[in-house]
Amino acid sequence: MKVGIDVSPLRQTRAGTARYLDGLLPHLTRLVDVERLAWGGGGRLTAAVRDAWWYPVALPRQARNVDVLHCPSFRAPLRLRVPLVVTIHDVAVLRDPKAFNRWTALYSYVTVPRVVRAATRVIAVSEFTKRELIDLLDVPEERIRVVPNAVGPPFVAEGPRAEGEYVLAVGTLEPRKNLPRLAEAARRAGVELRIAGARGWGDVQIGGDGVRFLGFVSDDELARLYRGALCVAYASLYEGFGIPVLEALACGAPVVTSEGTAMAEVADGAAVLVDPRDADAIAGGIREAIDRRGELAPLGQARARAFTWQASAEATAAVYRELAP
Repeated sequence: MKVGIDVSPLRQTRAGTARYLDGLLPHLTRLVDVERLAWGGGGRLTAAVRDAWWYPVALPRQARNVDVLHCPSFRAPLRLRVPLVVTIHDVAVLRDPKAFNRWTALYSYVTVPRVVRAATRVIAVSEFTKRELIDLLDVPEERIRVVPNAVGPPFVAEGPRAEGEYVLAVGTLEPRKNLPRLAEAARRAGVELRIAGARGWGDVQIGGDGVRFLGFVSDDELARLYRGALCVAYASLYEGFGIPVLEALACGAPVVTSEGTAMAEVADGAAVLVDPRDADAIAGGIREAIDRRGELAPLGQARARAFTWQASAEATAAVYRELAP
């Protein structure tokens, strides 16, 4: 079986969908014949052309010689001669379009419902995202397959640790990551907050005493930061999975994260859950996670071992085989 996979996200970012592809592809290529399909670079103009031309026109042509096309995000062709598999990581842009730039919000409003209707199978990265697809887009449950994200090296508990006493936050600077409120919570908890992530959109301001913005860091450096942190705080307002939570658990860091989203599903009792809209609750969660480090660290490592990229690749390949001619 030959599977075409759109790897364009690898040219656009190092977060989110790119991390998904980086983890999945090495294992998937040992299970099926993968043809990588992509166009363009990472600039904003290129991204707009990719949306307007690559997905609706060029990608369907490139996919004529494959048995299945897999698009790892909601950017995908609407008309195709072969079965289409689409991975949906979240539908945050439909829940809260004001948290996104205008182009993304408009493109998503028009395109996402059409893409999920065009897909033969939809892969959801969590049960939470599956429920969102059913509730918001009326996707038939029988077309959805839940295949979780995973974690692997260098995100392991053994290894070098960053120095200092700090709480770590990981995420692109964008409104839904809730970083200004998290910074205030860290100040109330009396701890330094270090933030690792790329600059995004929405004019997110995170300055002030006790906050260090590290910018984008390599995976090796990120693993060092996870291991050295007093705790990892991931108080996002909405996620379809929350890969940083899983990475932190694998590195042995105690975690405080948001209740009521996919992060609670990922942690499954191995993290402190708080109301992400309440700075005092987050501050209390930070103190609790630090105090419970001896209990939470082994729970988190055990939980993380349930998520492997090999298992995710096998489940993904099984979806392809459902559609093989």
